[in-house]
Amino acid sequence: MKIRDILAASSVATILAAAALLVPARTIAQLAVIDGSNLAQNVLQAARMLEQINNQIQSLQNQATMLQNQGRNLTSLNVSSLGAITSDLQQIGNLMNQAQGISFGVQSLEEAFNQQYPQSYGSGTTFPQLFADARTRWENAHSAIQQTLMVQSQITQTVQSDAGKLATLVNASQGAVGGLQAQQASNQLLALSIKQQLQIQTLLAAQGRAEALRDAKSAEAELEGQAALSTFLGSSNAYTAQ
Repeated sequence: MKIRDILAASSVATILAAAALLVPARTIAQLAVIDGSNLAQNVLQAARMLEQINNQIQSLQNQATMLQNQGRNLTSLNVSSLGAITSDLQQIGNLMNQAQGISFGVQSLEEAFNQQYPQSYGSGTTFPQLFADARTRWENAHSAIQQTLMVQSQITQTVQSDAGKLATLVNASQGAVGGLQAQQASNQLLALSIKQQLQIQTLLAAQGRAEALRDAKSAEAELEGQAALSTFLGSSNAYTAQ
């Protein structure tokens, strides 16, 4: 330390000492006395209060985060393919309901089948009656084939549109911000899968109907031939050898 600094410090100390001597004794007695232990206790208590406040702030932040997550979990998916799926199935159902001759209704089917595909013909059956019945059975088979082709065509169109629905739903599922959106996307994907299965079942039903009517037509043709022969032999037009 430089000599000048030492002298300055000594001067300050001398001035302070002199000022202390000039202060009355009563004034000195009235000066506040700082309790070190009490001060330390107060500081410790303040630190604890500050820690509690920080804990409360953290708790509030956690609750806010939880509410935000709950809000995201309750956010509904803004994509819905239910209307398109239902519309496709309705169109296919309308095609199936257009079945002519032998329909898919159990009661009407049984009655129409017994009438148009009899197990036997009476001896008095006429040729016009046999021809009319054969014509009806041909129309049934033709209508069934046409209906099957229409159902196949409709399903082919929906399969092409299903590819777009599938891509949309997969993207929505991958981009879901919460549990509700993910669940809704999964439900729609499941509905799309069920719809495709129903389409396959419907097509199989249409194909099965066409094949059944074709086989029934073939079986009935043999019976019809026997009835025609019986009618011919029993008529006056039968050939008689001379």
